[in-house]
Amino acid sequence: MIIVLKPEATEPEIEHIMDRLQELGLKSHISHGQERTIIGVIGDDRILQNQPLTALPGVESVLAILAPWKLVSREFQKDNTVIDVGGVKIGGKKIVMMAGPCAVERLELTVDIAQEVKAAGGSILRGGAYKPRSSPYSFQGLGREGLDYLLEAKKKTGLPVISEILDTRDIELFLEKADIIQIGARNMQNFELLKEVGAYDKPVLLKRGMSATIKEFLLSAEYIMSRGNRNVMLCERGIRTFETQYRNTLDLAAVPTLKELSHLPVIVDPSHATGKWNLVAPMSRAAVAAGADGLLIEVHSNPECALCDGEESIKPSKFKDLVQDLKKIAEAVGREV
Repeated sequence: MIIVLKPEATEPEIEHIMDRLQELGLKSHISHGQERTIIGVIGDDRILQNQPLTALPGVESVLAILAPWKLVSREFQKDNTVIDVGGVKIGGKKIVMMAGPCAVERLELTVDIAQEVKAAGGSILRGGAYKPRSSPYSFQGLGREGLDYLLEAKKKTGLPVISEILDTRDIELFLEKADIIQIGARNMQNFELLKEVGAYDKPVLLKRGMSATIKEFLLSAEYIMSRGNRNVMLCERGIRTFETQYRNTLDLAAVPTLKELSHLPVIVDPSHATGKWNLVAPMSRAAVAAGADGLLIEVHSNPECALCDGEESIKPSKFKDLVQDLKKIAEAVGREV
């Protein structure tokens, strides 16, 4: 449910409304739009059926949110959410390039890749310190040491860092060392982990589960936002279908669909979606044309020797060329890279 406030509503009136909601056992989230300020009501809406909320000073109208996701919905917030990560704005006119190795391997290599990513036009350094792998015998990442390498690369380049968390017990570590916490596809419905990252203001990039519907995806984002964290990004990374020619099927229709249903930034990961380095560039171009707010791309100096997903990683030189190509497409759709 949404409570639309009158333009002249005062702060004491707003506080009174929120206090009243709290008395009824409901949570409230205020959103200041360009034209109106609204209060999103979280909880069992049936409690409000016999409550004369329109009688409260400052209230203009009360509207029901039809979608099962509340805070995530475009009904709750008309304006696009723009998330500021160390001066990098995600969700605005500029399409943000997040790039780096799938897995952090060595300090020198991580710093070198970060420098090349920045020189090519990248704004955020991606790198996996903890790696969820299908096989228990595959490289699982360097853990805390890998996060330290990313932090050192950040010091050398100034690039904010995004890395994936796997365990609620590591939250303090990620709050200290990462600028964006990534929730991977395998953990999209790990609700305890979603609630844990939702308890902080740290930006979160939530990846779509490999077999998740749009509804399930948005409800997972709602888990995070319902705990108070509004700095959430949605990442389309391909879904599992019958096709075996490439790793996953990149659902580009999800990009405009998510932007229609939600105000949150939408990122596309063409590397994990396709699993093939030669498909990364064309799918990146298509993602920008479809309206993506950013790309998450795997870049490695020597993909054939990479400890993880070398087959889908592009070299820094190809990443540089791709960024230049994307500038033209972005301009054609009223954006910039």
